[in-house]
Amino acid sequence: MNRIACTLALALPLAAFALDYPSPPRELATDTYHGVEVRDEYRSMENGDDPRVKAWQSAESALARKYLDALPQRARLLERFAQLDRSSPVRYFDFAQTRGPFLALKRQPPQNQPKLVAVAAAGDTASERIVVDPNALDAKGRTSIDWYAPSPDGRYVAVCLSEGGSERGAASVYEVATGKPLPDVVPRVQFPTGGGSVAWKGDDSGFYYTRYPHEGERPASDEAFFQQVWFHKLGTPASEDTYVLGKDFPRIAEIELETSRDGQYVLARVKNGDGGEIAFWLRGPDDQWMPVADFKDEVKEAELGFDGRLYLRSHRGASHGQVLVLPLDKPVLAEARSLVPEGEGVIEQLVPTASRLYVTYLVGGPSEIRVFDLDGKAAGTLPSDPISTNRVGERLQGDEILVGSTSFVKPRAWYRYSPTLGKLQPTAWIEKSTVSYDDAEVVREMAVSRDGTKVPVNLVMKKGTKRNGRNPVLLYGYGGYGLSEVPRYSERTRVWLDAGGIYAVVNLRGGAEFGEAWHLAGNLTHKQNVFDDMIAAAQHLVDRGYTKPARLAAMGGSNGGLLMGAILTQRPDLFRAIRSSVGIYDAVRSELTPNGEYNVTEFGTVKDKAQFDAIYAYSPYHHVKNGVAYPAVFLTAGLNDGRVDPWHSRKMAARLQAATSSKRPILFLVDADVGHGIGTSMAKRVEQAADTYAFLMDQLGMKAK
Repeated sequence: MNRIACTLALALPLAAFALDYPSPPRELATDTYHGVEVRDEYRSMENGDDPRVKAWQSAESALARKYLDALPQRARLLERFAQLDRSSPVRYFDFAQTRGPFLALKRQPPQNQPKLVAVAAAGDTASERIVVDPNALDAKGRTSIDWYAPSPDGRYVAVCLSEGGSERGAASVYEVATGKPLPDVVPRVQFPTGGGSVAWKGDDSGFYYTRYPHEGERPASDEAFFQQVWFHKLGTPASEDTYVLGKDFPRIAEIELETSRDGQYVLARVKNGDGGEIAFWLRGPDDQWMPVADFKDEVKEAELGFDGRLYLRSHRGASHGQVLVLPLDKPVLAEARSLVPEGEGVIEQLVPTASRLYVTYLVGGPSEIRVFDLDGKAAGTLPSDPISTNRVGERLQGDEILVGSTSFVKPRAWYRYSPTLGKLQPTAWIEKSTVSYDDAEVVREMAVSRDGTKVPVNLVMKKGTKRNGRNPVLLYGYGGYGLSEVPRYSERTRVWLDAGGIYAVVNLRGGAEFGEAWHLAGNLTHKQNVFDDMIAAAQHLVDRGYTKPARLAAMGGSNGGLLMGAILTQRPDLFRAIRSSVGIYDAVRSELTPNGEYNVTEFGTVKDKAQFDAIYAYSPYHHVKNGVAYPAVFLTAGLNDGRVDPWHSRKMAARLQAATSSKRPILFLVDADVGHGIGTSMAKRVEQAADTYAFLMDQLGMKAK
């Protein structure tokens, strides 16, 4: 056993609890990249089938479970979060308006998984009926809906179901009116690498779908690549399905399909991996597919209009985005007309209706919806709260839309908006939380990163909080893929505030809060900027007197887990605790995994010298140093994770446990019933929240109320 004793900093009998870390299997491997020798002490950890690795992983999880369960606040937090989830409002999301019924996913506590429901009209709860309920299909709550796609008239719906958060699923067809399953089940439609999608033909006779290679078509190593578009005719076996499009697409293509409201057109959005390069193809009434934009054309979004036109969000020469328009029957990009030019805000979403164009603008994180006519003339801005998130949930009939609004302190509310009435009309889908943030405020400040870039930091805290350097702070960040951190409501943040804490969210480069240039400033060889931004935000909170390193924790997952690993190894003195889930830590070998290959367009490849130099310079696993006093660290992984392989967490945990000179715990917990986080049951989420808050509050000296 590795005899590193980690004593708990508690004035309770638990203080005698010491951690005996299991001895990990070690296997030194050395690789050479562009003349640079890279050592890897725990290469054997990459083999999850190795009995030694399995035994070590089980022992680590058992040790972490014992430690967490012994924390005196864990039971109280578990009950508190369970109570919050039981009493949390019913939530509707992922909407679809057909020519008939309106569909939505409905999360209804205490049920473990959202279900698919249909109503006569948006917000009409009296007409609601269940179409597909995963909770009835699986009493254990491990089966979830990945996505669904209704036929244009709302008669049928294709639903992708997967188990254990695996994100591996087939498309099953149901009758919307009865919830009755049809015999049609199309396999290998969805993988966690490139996702999956379905778009129906206008006459409901069948659907186009994303198809991964079937057994025998390619080597087993290619099973999660080479996504193509195929067609399934309703009522026929999947073995008779026919190829449509995609043989010339990249190995790492990610395809999303959409049918126009009238069923005449099908749009294919094809991503070249995760770096933001997107191509668009359009199928017209003549069944011919036409290319609209290539990967290098910098078109990020295309929307099918009601008026026979295609609306594009283009970033060519416009970092904040501009709106272009093309006729659907002749979609030649070179002939596109500029409809809405680039402005101060970043265009995030386009929604064309019968005679209006709704454009969501992002301003550093918060957003607002502006209205234009179809000639591009401004027609006003929808009302919204300060520092809030506002989006169009779905197009309804004519010019009506469903609008969602939320903030850090207000739960999601759904409104109907019609230009005729000129106001937001509340629906029955306004969420009413059992907790209140009336005593809280949101403050937005600017940290200054190492290169002088100003980075927004959003602080949620009780009014009157003093800047005395003693407040416990939980800092969250992500910074990648052009995904923006926007104001989001969470009842769990209330628990943190009640314990005297401050919750902070950073708008890091790598996202798109300030446009495509903001994204590109944090990807490929510029990835270190993301870590510099996060460190600057943490230092800002210390310098401004909100907290001190002994009372500062950081949290992130996935790409945000890479962020946690980087700040942990680059500034271990700045944080008391780090909570990281499903993270990327060995950035040098990450691209050897299936989803890691999809990430090459975002992170880079070690095959390119400049990109290797950048990757190796920040790769967290390779920068853990012996004898450094690392913060307390809590790592988690899911055995069904198809996006980030659990071996990242195994290697990082083993290396940190061997290297740290502090007496703070390094915990590693792996769960066999979850994946990357998608589809995790409500019961499991409650347990995870209790573990996280108990760990962080213990390290920061907080007391849950």
